[in-house]
Amino acid sequence: MKKVTNQENQLNKIRHSLSHLMATAVLKKFPKTHLAIGPTIENGFYYDFDLPKDQKISDEDLPKIEQEMKKLIKRKIEFKKSEVSKKEALKNIKGPYKKELLNELAKKITFYQSADFIDLCAGPHVKSTAEINPQTFKLTKVAGAYWRGDEKNKMLTRIYGVAFTTKKQLDHYLKMIKEAEERDHRKLGKDLQLFIIDPLVGNGLPLFLPKGTIIRNELMNYLQEEQIKRGYQYVTTPHIGKLELYKTSGHYPYYKDSQYPPFKIDNEKFLLKPMNCPHHITIYQAEKHSYKELPIKLAECGMVYRYEKSGELNGLIRVRGFTIDDAHIFATEQQIEKEFLGVVDLVLAIFKVLDFKNYWVRIGTHDPASKKHVGDDKIWEKAEKIIIKTLKDKFDYTIEKGDAAFYGPKMDFMVKDVLDREWQLGTVQLDFNLPQRFNLTYIDNKGKEKRPVIIHRAPFGSLERFIGILIEHFGGNFPLWLAPVQVKIISVGSAHLKYCEELAEKFQRENIRVEIDCQNETVGNKIRKSIKEKIPYLLVIGDKEMKSDNLAVRIRGQKKLWEVKLTDFINKSKKLITERKNEL
Repeated sequence: MKKVTNQENQLNKIRHSLSHLMATAVLKKFPKTHLAIGPTIENGFYYDFDLPKDQKISDEDLPKIEQEMKKLIKRKIEFKKSEVSKKEALKNIKGPYKKELLNELAKKITFYQSADFIDLCAGPHVKSTAEINPQTFKLTKVAGAYWRGDEKNKMLTRIYGVAFTTKKQLDHYLKMIKEAEERDHRKLGKDLQLFIIDPLVGNGLPLFLPKGTIIRNELMNYLQEEQIKRGYQYVTTPHIGKLELYKTSGHYPYYKDSQYPPFKIDNEKFLLKPMNCPHHITIYQAEKHSYKELPIKLAECGMVYRYEKSGELNGLIRVRGFTIDDAHIFATEQQIEKEFLGVVDLVLAIFKVLDFKNYWVRIGTHDPASKKHVGDDKIWEKAEKIIIKTLKDKFDYTIEKGDAAFYGPKMDFMVKDVLDREWQLGTVQLDFNLPQRFNLTYIDNKGKEKRPVIIHRAPFGSLERFIGILIEHFGGNFPLWLAPVQVKIISVGSAHLKYCEELAEKFQRENIRVEIDCQNETVGNKIRKSIKEKIPYLLVIGDKEMKSDNLAVRIRGQKKLWEVKLTDFINKSKKLITERKNEL
């Protein structure tokens, strides 16, 4: 576990205290409001409010609430802790949400008072608002939030805020937030014509447009190349399976809450596929195998379906239908370390190509007290020891108890993007349980039946989510090999159109993706439009260019034109595409 520093502990107290000050300010303006909860979160805090029916808070109200909080800070208000009995607390507490929380608490009940504001709270808080710098926090947005995250409960009004130790840190964070808004994959996905989500099709079910499909295909082609080099074989499996298949694997009921309900076909129950594992296991099981064949590596970019609450859906990042770049390695126990590290090598190769430089490892283990995991504790302990031994001295890692898959411990790669946001990308899982549940075997060198292990792995995680992250990581400025349109040719006038078409044909013959802009607009307008489309290379073709073998190439993000011969431009572009380089 990460050790919390004194500075982090103090900042946590400041953020928690600010949530109380925010509640104080809201109650001053809306005195009949019921309070829910106001915890600290990463980078800040929030508070949930149940406002009177005829009243609401919008983002336009935040500066006024913020100003009221700053007035409270200047008063150097003390935070006083008190302990009371549950019986006494029930007499004094107001609102349904606090009463619900109180009823779940044990005998020790604590309140914190700051001026006239009293709140049921475990703390901790600052001793006085004198410890809070009013220049280091900001309220950021208003959102809706169901009480306790359950969409069956009432929708509350949530106000978010951020707070840091210094104003410089706050300014940096706000700058990153603004940059994140500009890089939002939902906005760029629309602007760059990559994908849409249509309510008629269904929320959480993205439709990739031609340009977005190019990115998907390029990523899948790259992964396929890398995996075939490493001995993987590709398979294809259906989108549904019989309920019995998932009962055998344990996905039903252990994954039941994330699945769509079973449906009947000819009096048999089926499920939309939540994972590819049982299908790949069935392929392995179809034949008898010798130790000489192992490891057997079955790969698939397979579509799966999981139920996500509507309030949690988010563009491509959180969806209901998505494509997992799945593979399952059926191996002997002696092969585990080599194959596990082979997957790690594949993930790191992908990170290098896609310019993810800041990453670390998180190991998810089982929780013996939890009912989320199948199998015997001894099997779990064995698998966890193997993973830790394999990774020891190779990676810095944290261990998250209870974060394992239901069938085995896992290793997740955590990555920071260019905006310092953390993402979980790439997962490797060691599984002794499903081979047992499916009674998988192979014949060893003595002719006896042995049980293989399964290594589950997905370097991207899911293509949809990975593409959403890539859109934001690159800000839509994709490297040449991923760019849907690699070259845009702009004709100065109609007299240059035929030459532009001939030039485009040359690029197409060399497998360079190209578009021509022959609209009846000024060259300046065409260039500005192409810049917004984030095209890597722009070629303006007029009289001068038609009479020469040279091109004047506008490189994305650069002011100086690149004077280059046509053949050299084609060769350099093809090299960058083939080698999947990030630079232009």
